[in-house]
Amino acid sequence: MTPDVTTAAAGTASLVQSVDWVAIAPPLIAAAVALVVLLADLFLPPARKPLLGWITLAGLVAALAALVPLRTGSRSTFCLTANPDACSYTVDQFAFVIQALVLGGALLTALLAMKDTEEKLPAGEFWFLLLSSAAGAALLPAARDLATLVVALEVASLPAFALVGLKRGDRLSSEAALKFFLSSVTATAVMLLGVSFVYAATGTLHLTEIATKLADVPGQLGTVAETGVVLTLVGFAFKTAAAPFHFWVPDTYVGAPLPVAAYLSVVGKAVGFSGLILVTVVAFPAYADVWGPALAVLAALTMTIGNAAAVRQAAARAHSAVRLLAWSSVGQAGYLLVPIAAAAYSGDNKVGATVAYALMYAVVNLGAFAVAALVARGKPLNRLTDYRGLYAERPLAALALAFFLLCLAGLPPGIIGLFAKVAVFSAAVDAGLGWLAVVMAVNVVVALYYYLRWTAILFRAPETAEEPETADAPAGEPSAAVGASSGPVAQPVRSRVPAPLVVAVALTATVGVVLSGLPQLALHFASVTLF
Repeated sequence: MTPDVTTAAAGTASLVQSVDWVAIAPPLIAAAVALVVLLADLFLPPARKPLLGWITLAGLVAALAALVPLRTGSRSTFCLTANPDACSYTVDQFAFVIQALVLGGALLTALLAMKDTEEKLPAGEFWFLLLSSAAGAALLPAARDLATLVVALEVASLPAFALVGLKRGDRLSSEAALKFFLSSVTATAVMLLGVSFVYAATGTLHLTEIATKLADVPGQLGTVAETGVVLTLVGFAFKTAAAPFHFWVPDTYVGAPLPVAAYLSVVGKAVGFSGLILVTVVAFPAYADVWGPALAVLAALTMTIGNAAAVRQAAARAHSAVRLLAWSSVGQAGYLLVPIAAAAYSGDNKVGATVAYALMYAVVNLGAFAVAALVARGKPLNRLTDYRGLYAERPLAALALAFFLLCLAGLPPGIIGLFAKVAVFSAAVDAGLGWLAVVMAVNVVVALYYYLRWTAILFRAPETAEEPETADAPAGEPSAAVGASSGPVAQPVRSRVPAPLVVAVALTATVGVVLSGLPQLALHFASVTLF
């Protein structure tokens, strides 16, 4: 019996793995700080609640610092003992860049929200939910099996539902949270059905093993495998706000607290596109003839619908600036889809252009939201007309917003925006998708209208007198007509901008300028193999 016992003991010991704590440190730190904030919120008196925001900032900085040892090489953990190449968690160049983007975006969101958590939002709940969502978002790009991928996606998404509806008593916020929740739950259900079909056809959840087994699926399981691939893509199309699954975006962004809208526009989009890249390029290359044409059509449809709706928003200057940014983000999602679709046709790794474009988009879009948050402090309706004369009132903020809009448009001095669009355009041309390159070129020209129109508003002379806004004032906000008299109209008092908001604007503007001066820092990823 002794040899059998020894053999059994040896077999049991082989199942015990050492955990690479350095590799999993970034999402782990975010999750640990979330628990610290949750517990601290129970004991801190109301006057000390702002301390939670500083704990959150420190935790996100620590999570970003934990990425430094991961900047070179590839590290994996939670691997199969029978196949060490099949791992559940891998930090390679792709995961490193997306984790930096996600945690950096969460850090800038925290800066935007510092004052709001003191005045409007429940501090403890907000910071716990933000850190929890950031932990899931940082986990996702390193996930290398479908189970971990789905769990990470839901950990990132579930707190976001609550963040959107965190403005208690606000009808728009509650409606936005409900729409976001219903659309996301539907997407998750469809994606889980697709994942179950893929597992039924391959018998594994690890992405590298799925890629191998899908290349040789038995004939009787071919339909199951193809259906699973399609349903999984549909689920991620919701997450990326690709048309026609984009309907939740405008109302969600407008109803959510402004820092949350900024977070969803960058971090939420990074999560969706990371998952989409992993399942298509890593897991489903054998079915490139299925997802390649589908993503190409989705890219063309998404950029066209997003830009057309944004033009309509810009044409009516009384429309919300946040809603314009929401439609702009839909159009930008179309550009981000192009290199992923091109990867199916070229046979090599073209998704680096998506990563490079995502870096540019994250910086400048967060910067635009930061300036919008600054304007909203004095003009809560945040309409396009509220930006008229911003240069006369706050010249640095106006110049920063103009720079961000020109980057999104792809015009100098926003060199990084221009080069990022060229990288995406080149990916389509090199893959033989000439028709998609033409659609993209047309959409880039169309987008110039609303980006330049908004930019021009910033430098127009301020209006001497404004119409009363009683009909459009949101609940709880004082009307411009209240207290009006026959005497001279009082000039609005220039409010002091909170220091964290100034830091957010300055930081995004600085990074944007550096990337425009040294575009190779981001465009480097467009020419390297990420997997």
